Amino acid sequence: MIIKKGDKAPNFTVRASDTTEVSLSDYEGKNVVLLFFPLAFTGVCTTELCTMRDDISTYNNMNANVLAVSVDSPFALAKFKEEQKLNFPLLSDFNKIVSRSYGALYEDFVLDMKGVSKRSAFVIDEKGIIRYAEVLENAGDLPNFAAIKEALENQS
Repeated sequence: MIIKKGDKAPNFTVRASDTTEVSLSDYEGKNVVLLFFPLAFTGVCTTELCTMRDDISTYNNMNANVLAVSVDSPFALAKFKEEQKLNFPLLSDFNKIVSRSYGALYEDFVLDMKGVSKRSAFVIDEKGIIRYAEVLENAGDLPNFAAIKEALENQS
């Protein structure tokens, strides 16, 4: 399935790094930057999430909540969040349902790993409509942060 601009964002409920349940519908009425990243504790993923951490005030000022999703367990994500001092929720898509529903799943990844989230970025508006969609095939690439911000600016 390919999610594109103008589509209704698929709702989901998963566990956050603190093991609480988080649903996309919890953020109704707010903009959401939904990031998928392959694996915690890897170089490009750390760079991506620390870039968001360091610029969180920009997203807050745009009435946007950042959510980051990977197939790591909540426990691994909790350690990663703590070590990197990340200031937004990390969500565990351990069962790969959310990544698959957003078209953001490698069936085959490096080192014979199966079912790893593709680095992806979605901007979801206050009504749950996708306003920006970027699914990267190369896990070494970073999302287009400028385009994410531009999509958010066009919401306000």
